[in-house]
Amino acid sequence: MPEPALLRIEGLTADYGAVRALSGVSMAFEKGRVHAVLGANGAGKTTLLRAIGGLHPVAAGRVLLRGDDVTRMPVEQRVRHGIAHVPEGGGIIVELTVAENIRLGALWRRRSERPAALAAAFDLFPPLAERRARPAATLSGGERQMLAIGRALAARPEVLLLDEPSLGLAPRVTRQIMLLLRRLCDSADMAVVLVEQNARGALAVSDRGSVLAQGEVVAAAAPGELLADDRMRHAYLGF
Repeated sequence: MPEPALLRIEGLTADYGAVRALSGVSMAFEKGRVHAVLGANGAGKTTLLRAIGGLHPVAAGRVLLRGDDVTRMPVEQRVRHGIAHVPEGGGIIVELTVAENIRLGALWRRRSERPAALAAAFDLFPPLAERRARPAATLSGGERQMLAIGRALAARPEVLLLDEPSLGLAPRVTRQIMLLLRRLCDSADMAVVLVEQNARGALAVSDRGSVLAQGEVVAAAAPGELLADDRMRHAYLGF
């Protein structure tokens, strides 16, 4: 019997004022797998991640983590239960040093575990280790994205939500970030939910893809199937 999904959303509906951003969205996310969520601007992708992470209220539906209903759980409790969210732009605090940003991600962990969390982030991202005492404001765009991911991983999540991690990055850095996500899923007991405009790059490292349009799921399939569907690519994926 296959293992049940680590994270499941059922009939998720969310609004921005009078505008319906998500309408009855259902998806399942499994350990060790990267799930790409694709679609045009305004499709509801960011709202989906914010609803899962507890940053946006849900009008209807459920968010289930390991079978437990966390739909009404505050953000900080979701982090403790294993959900980490890297928002668009990373959300790092530029006035703090690199090390201080990562320590923020590990705040809920036992004090004795925090040095190991910091060391693990520096092992994963050697450029950050070289800049550990510098303000985050001095980092390049790629380094800031590394820092945002490293800070999220310091919380030791089971579910990693990533919103547009390639935004504004050079193609070479984008490839590095995408391959890193693949390695993380292969080596850790974790599910990655990847929202991306760069559909080709996201599908290249994903196990499954879902396409949103106007707040609804219009396709869900293996990456190869989505790439082979010319109508889907032209209408929703932009290539």
